Amino acid sequence: MESRSIHRDGARLHGLWRPGRGHPIMVVPGVMADAASYVPVIEAIDRPEPVLIVDRRGRAPSGPLGKDYSIETEVQDARSWIEQLGEAVTLAGWSYGATIALETAARDCRVAGVVGYEPVLGPFGAEALPALREADLDRRVEIINRDVSGFSPEHVAALRQTPAWPALCRLAEPLAAELTALNDFDPTGDWSAITAELLLGERNQHTEPYGPAFERLTARLPHATVSILPGQGHLAHVDDPAALGRMFGPLIARIR
Repeated sequence: MESRSIHRDGARLHGLWRPGRGHPIMVVPGVMADAASYVPVIEAIDRPEPVLIVDRRGRAPSGPLGKDYSIETEVQDARSWIEQLGEAVTLAGWSYGATIALETAARDCRVAGVVGYEPVLGPFGAEALPALREADLDRRVEIINRDVSGFSPEHVAALRQTPAWPALCRLAEPLAAELTALNDFDPTGDWSAITAELLLGERNQHTEPYGPAFERLTARLPHATVSILPGQGHLAHVDDPAALGRMFGPLIARIR
C-alpha cells in the first residue's frame, strides 16, 4: 500500500492508500490500533474501490494528539482527509474509530454512510482512567486488557509472550487521553439520519463491557442495521481479519 500524508494545524496526518475504482472507503481504527494493523482486513474486502486507512494522531508517523485533544480533533482530522480525497466517501471504523466515523458522518454530507464494528459510547472504562494516567506503557496494556476489556489473567499472560506485546505498548501511549475523550463525548451531530451498517461480535452480545456500550450507541441510530460477527469478540481484526474483511464487503455494498 502507498503512504500518504496531509497536514492540519501544523500536525502531520498519515495514512495507507490502496488504489482502486470508484468512491473511496476510509478506514478509522480504534485505540491501540494503527493503519498497518488493518491491512489484513482490507486485503479481505472484495471491493474495487480505493481504500485509505488512517493513522490517527498519536500513531507514528502521524503527529501527537496535541493540546486540548478531543473527539472534535478527530472529526476535523477526518474531514481534512475527506477534503483531500475530493469526493464522497464511505467510512469504516472499529470501536472508538467507528464512534469518530459516526460523528463525522453526522456533520459532513460527503459521507455516504458508515460501516462500524462495535462502536462504543460512554460511560466506558472511566474507572480505569486514574490508573492508566499513572502507569507506564507496559502496565497500560495490562490495565486495558484486564480491567477494561475483562480478559483473564491467563489470556493477558499469554499475550505478553507474543510479538504483539511490544507493538501494543507503543500504541498504548495515547490511551488515557483517548479514553478520556470518549467519556467526555456527547454527539453533537444529528445521528438519527445516518446510514449505518453495524457489526457486533457474537461473544459480546449483552455482555460487559462492549455489549452495553454498543447498545447505548445504537439507541441513537434508528435507521442502523446490526449484523452479528459469528464467533468473534472485540478483536476480530487481530483474531480473524479475513472474516472481518469478508463481512465488511457486503455491508459497504448495502450503503453504496
